[in-house]
Amino acid sequence: MIMKDKFLKILILSAIITTIGFVLDGDLVELSVIMRFIEYFAMLGIVFLLISTVFILYNQLLKYVK
Repeated sequence: MIMKDKFLKILILSAIITTIGFVLDGDLVELSVIMRFIEYFAMLGIVFLLISTVFILYNQLLKYVK
């Protein structure tokens, strides 16, 4: 249950970072709404995977050091 809460917090953080990045992006707006959703969720997945990987590696390193 504890890991589930941590991953939910990481997902929320990823969504915030992705939304900020998506709003601040200077690219031309795609005409297709489906393409916008695909871009957003792809970015969300990438950011979530990166943050999760760093989080898991950090926890494993702490366990190894202890």
